[in-house]
Amino acid sequence: MARNFFIGGNWKMNGSVTLAKSLVDMLNNATIPAGTEVVISPPAIYIDRVRQSLKKEIGVAAQNSYVKASGAYTGEISPEQLKDLGIDWVILGHSERREYFKESDDFVGEKTAHALKAGVKVIPCIGEKLEERESNKTTEVVTRQLKAIAEKIDDWTNVVVAYEPVWAIGTGKVATPEQAEEVHATLRKWLADNVSQKVADETRIIYGGSVKGSNAPELAKQPNIDGFLVGGASINEDFLKIIAARQ
Repeated sequence: MARNFFIGGNWKMNGSVTLAKSLVDMLNNATIPAGTEVVISPPAIYIDRVRQSLKKEIGVAAQNSYVKASGAYTGEISPEQLKDLGIDWVILGHSERREYFKESDDFVGEKTAHALKAGVKVIPCIGEKLEERESNKTTEVVTRQLKAIAEKIDDWTNVVVAYEPVWAIGTGKVATPEQAEEVHATLRKWLADNVSQKVADETRIIYGGSVKGSNAPELAKQPNIDGFLVGGASINEDFLKIIAARQ
């Protein structure tokens, strides 16, 4: 079945008021190809500013959210608060959250379930480290991470899975189209075998890991790659080439 292409732009902890305005202006003047969905994820302090000024056909995501609606959780943001701002998406379980902030597979699953229940769509991230790939543990790692999410949720309608090999994030290294496709196909088969064929057919699985305008078209040709979660290239004009990768 045809799945709409999905382009996510994760600004991470980068940006300023000036940069946010320039990127919003760039995107407001961009033509989004038919069948392509674009969502950008600025740092939390710029989310409202970006959402207010960005054209509505482009979505805005938070880079993280917590498992409670409110309370004494200093520094956290709830999905309910995101909804209050008109933010429809959140990135959860990014490898940087898992590595630097020690988020476990189960916690990522809990956060995914809570965000979905609050009405926020989720981009959960999974991926293996270099030593795990080199020891042939890629499938074991990514299916374990996916299983922790599947155990917590029943409805996959508002989930876009991001496969991000940790060894390719911000390193300049990119999984070959064949390497990426192999993992995406493995994840889709896991969904078919462990959730349902319908979920496997309909869930978008996107690739992240040093995606650029120059390599995006070749990656986009792979049958199980349904888009990209872009880091560094999402905060410059190269992002427009990635958005157009499947034209």
